[in-house]
Amino acid sequence: MRVSVLVPSYRRHQDLARCLASLRVQTRAPDSVAVVLRDDDADSRALVDEVCSSWSALRPVAVNRPGVVAAMNAGLAAVEGDILALTDDDAEPAPDWLERMVAVFEARPIVGGVGGRDDQRTRGGKRTVGRLQWFGRVVGNHHLGEGPARDVDVLKGANCAFRLPLVRALGFDERLRGAGAQVHWELSLCLALRRDGWRLVYDPAIRVRHHVGMRHDDDQLHRGQFSVRPHEDAVYNETLVLAEHLRGTRRRAFSAWSVAIGTAESPGLMQVPRMLVREGRVALVRWRATQRARRAAFAQAGRPRE
Repeated sequence: MRVSVLVPSYRRHQDLARCLASLRVQTRAPDSVAVVLRDDDADSRALVDEVCSSWSALRPVAVNRPGVVAAMNAGLAAVEGDILALTDDDAEPAPDWLERMVAVFEARPIVGGVGGRDDQRTRGGKRTVGRLQWFGRVVGNHHLGEGPARDVDVLKGANCAFRLPLVRALGFDERLRGAGAQVHWELSLCLALRRDGWRLVYDPAIRVRHHVGMRHDDDQLHRGQFSVRPHEDAVYNETLVLAEHLRGTRRRAFSAWSVAIGTAESPGLMQVPRMLVREGRVALVRWRATQRARRAAFAQAGRPRE
C-alpha cells in the first residue's frame, strides 16, 4: 500500500517542525507527506523548504483560503496512493503510527478508516469512544480511549487514516462554517463512510501526542475560552451533519433532544438552570447561540451543495 500523509498547518512552524521530525522516523516510512500552507505563513514555508532539501517525500501545497477544509481539499488534490493519513501540525505521531494503521487496512478490506488516541497527557480512560447515540448525541473521548481496538462511528482528525479513493470521492465538506479549525469535519466524513457500509476502527495503541498548540483565530473552544461566533460555527456544523445523516424517528428525536436537553457544551433548555450556577450570564449567551445555530442548520440540511 502507498501511504500519503496530509498535514494542514498555519503559523505554528515550531509545532510543525516537531511533527515533521516524528513523521521522518516512522517505522513504516510514508511514501509522501503533503504540508498545506497558507500564502501568508512565511515561517512555515521556510521550514518546509529547508526540510525538503533533505527529504524527497516532503512537499508543500499552497492554499489561499482560510479554514482547514479548504486546506485539506487542496492537499487531497495533490496526493496519490492507497491510504491518506491525517494529523495536525501540533501532533507528534508515535514511531509506529503508520505501521499500525496500515496493518489494519491490509488485514481487513471492509475497513474504510482507522484512528487512535490523541494523547493529551490526560488522566483516566474511557471504553466508549467515537460513538453516535441513536438520538444524535456524539460521544468523543478519543483522547481518553483505552482497551482493545473497536468499531466506532467517528474518528478524530489529529489521528486518523482513510482509504484515499473513498475520501477523494467524497471530498471534505465545504459547507462547514469557520475560519480556522472548522470543527466536526471528521463527523461529516466518517458518517458518510459509515452510511456507505464501511467500518471505522479506533485502536488506542495507535497514538499521537497532541500538544494542543495555539490557534490564530477566535476559535478557542477547546482551549478553555468561550466565544459566540466559533461556538455557533461548531454547533451549526454538527447539527447540519446529523440532520442529514439521521432519518425518520432518529432525526425527530435529535431535534427534540437538542432543543430540550442537549449537552453542557451545547445546551438545550433543561441544561440552563444548572449552567447558570456554574457560568452565570454566559450560560444564557451559550444557550441562545446554540439554539440559533441549530435552527440555521436544520433549515439548511438537505439543500443541494453548491
